[in-house]
Amino acid sequence: MSIVYSLVPQTQLDGNPLVASLLVLVGFLLGLRLCHGVRRLRHVSERVLILGGNPLGRQIIEEIERRPQLGYAVVGVVENSEDLGRTIEATRPNRIVVALAERRGRLPLNPLLESRARGILVEDAAETYERLTGKLALEALSPSSVIFSPDFHPSRLHLALSRALSLLASVIGLIVLAPVLSLIVLLIKLDSRGPVFFVQERVGLCGRSFRLIKFRTMHPVSRPKSEWERDNCDRITRVGKWLRRFRLDELPQLVNVLRGDMNLAGPRPHPQTNLELMILAVRNVSELSGEAIPYYSLRCSVRPGITGWAQIRYGYANTLEEEMEKIRYDFYYLKHMSFWLDLQILFETVRIVLSGGSGSGDAGGPSTRDRRPVTHLGRAA
Repeated sequence: MSIVYSLVPQTQLDGNPLVASLLVLVGFLLGLRLCHGVRRLRHVSERVLILGGNPLGRQIIEEIERRPQLGYAVVGVVENSEDLGRTIEATRPNRIVVALAERRGRLPLNPLLESRARGILVEDAAETYERLTGKLALEALSPSSVIFSPDFHPSRLHLALSRALSLLASVIGLIVLAPVLSLIVLLIKLDSRGPVFFVQERVGLCGRSFRLIKFRTMHPVSRPKSEWERDNCDRITRVGKWLRRFRLDELPQLVNVLRGDMNLAGPRPHPQTNLELMILAVRNVSELSGEAIPYYSLRCSVRPGITGWAQIRYGYANTLEEEMEKIRYDFYYLKHMSFWLDLQILFETVRIVLSGGSGSGDAGGPSTRDRRPVTHLGRAA
């Protein structure tokens, strides 16, 4: 504004609120752009020092190498805590990531405190992994970090806003999309024999089961081969192929939202037949940290969603290992869930659906953000 006042005659600016408002708006936008540029410059010079050599630390190094656009550079790995001080002086890191397998009696407190005092960020490896990947390292999740953490507990405001948005969208969606739903019903009946809808028992809020509704996309059989999508590809109908590509087979779940079984955004509900398998798998993962913890119950603490964080980051699962990767994304959502995160998920889902791309819903491959193996169960209908 100072520059403008020096260039434009004072008489043209006085008493003109529109011009003043435009100046404020332009200045605000330029300020945001400048701040964004400063942050990017800071990231370019982000030098990372890894303290410890546990598996999570090695994964962090792999993630940094896989994402060069973030501007992180690993300048060293310190296996012996006694060498930390000398390594800090030699490498001059901006961030120290603590990835010690055993910290009791081994954590070098003095060098780390001195580093904090000098402006060097000191971060737990689990937090670094979470920020880089958008998923939680379940192996590093301790019971106390869950029980006493303010995370994993959605606020009443978030629950109210999320439910209100879901109800409003389901009512409007069912009314506006009524012609589309009717056309899909007709096409399914003309394309193949069998019911229009596929109904399956899924795990919902507090572990209660409910009947999830979808448009049928496969030829019916007396007994499916398995719950894995890849084992049932030969059953997909001609109409079903297009319904799955654009996620139109999920539209009847708006009725589930109206009933209160689901919300628009949340973890995708697993089939009831997979519940024991998923609980056992999560317990086995937590055993790596020394004790089997029933973390899966946290996943049932919120209403499941038509779409979710794991859906926009990943697509199907065709192995149990891939499904566990997807659950890591679900736990990231449970830790950070907010109304704004729900909106981000919904906007990203709409973008993927309109493009007919992958990474949303229960279909497709990995999203553009993560091209590694993808995960999901329960697409056998």
